[in-house]
Amino acid sequence: MSKKLTIGLFGYGVVGTGLYDVLHKSKTVDATIKKIVVKHKDKPRNISSEHFHYDKNEILQDEEINLVVELIDDADAAFEIVKTALEKGKAVVSANKKMIAEHFEELYELQKKHQVPFLYEAAVCGSIPIIRNLEEYYNNDFLQSIQGIVNGSTNYILTKTFQDNLSYEEALKEAQEKGYAESNPILDTGGFDARSKLQILLTHSFGITTKPEEVFNVGIQNLGDLEIKYAKEKNLQIKLLAYAQKRNEEEVIALVIPKFVKSTDTFSTVSDVFNGVKVQTAFADKQFFYGRGAGSLPTASAVLSDISAIAYDYRYEYKKIANSENLKLAQDFPLKVLFRHKAKDSQNFENYFEEIEEFYGNREDAYFVGSIRFQQLKDVFTKHQDEVSFVLIDIL
Repeated sequence: MSKKLTIGLFGYGVVGTGLYDVLHKSKTVDATIKKIVVKHKDKPRNISSEHFHYDKNEILQDEEINLVVELIDDADAAFEIVKTALEKGKAVVSANKKMIAEHFEELYELQKKHQVPFLYEAAVCGSIPIIRNLEEYYNNDFLQSIQGIVNGSTNYILTKTFQDNLSYEEALKEAQEKGYAESNPILDTGGFDARSKLQILLTHSFGITTKPEEVFNVGIQNLGDLEIKYAKEKNLQIKLLAYAQKRNEEEVIALVIPKFVKSTDTFSTVSDVFNGVKVQTAFADKQFFYGRGAGSLPTASAVLSDISAIAYDYRYEYKKIANSENLKLAQDFPLKVLFRHKAKDSQNFENYFEEIEEFYGNREDAYFVGSIRFQQLKDVFTKHQDEVSFVLIDIL
């Protein structure tokens, strides 16, 4: 038996307007939005101003509101809203991956202490129901790996680079003009957005909770002509992947990194702002999820799904956290990469590699193809991140 939900909505931007629309069209969810709290009073909106309030306590102190839906950009403000709502015994739905990734352990404890659900399907891959599947469908299977194209902005840029032969700069500019990338796009292009999503996936896949600085991320902002030329000559594409793989009974490899993908790889079919997630398990083998990772209605559909689930008292059980006491992030493993750098620095970088299979250089730039230990890769990237580029070929 479902219960009636009275919603307090924070945020009326792209996703908030989408939710308002889909909720009013839905015939199956017994929920109404009582109040909407927004930041800017004078911003033009598509519904009457009488719906809007400007003080968070209008929702948080309203005892009739039993569900808070948080859809704002500010991660710090979002955390204070979600924390207070949970403390007051209100169920919460959020789409804020940065907030969840940065504060997961406290949010997890608040859910347990106050016995209220906190759902966030829309925080990872928009319309793709990956978290619910990891919690339910893969609950009793032995998950071996999960990897995904989880950021639509970077995938759009890479699609335009490979399919339309635009330069990286041209593709980024087009993404910004279409609203897929911000004026300062480093959260997307630097792999930070993908890192937040990977942190959440790690929890629901393997039961590992992490701090942002514990998960290594390399973005696409330094990709140059040599890497792109190498890929095209070998009929490959480059995709920014969030990657997690169980290495043994004690370690999970986790990183965000650009990777060469073959034309036969399912990821090669994921274009523009779409997302794709590949799961491998011991019993079900490989399965692939594909869908829109962003946008008003696709993301709103994931929020609506969480609202519907809360109406039936659904909550994440986090069983994998209880069973992951011995698991930790792997810190020492070999990778095969293409490493592009300034030609004048080739000799200095050789010592970082265990083996170099291929070398190419011109007057300005050069690259190695070879194997390098993870700690060595991190060391090079930390010291020279504005001057070098890594593209993963394989984890060895």
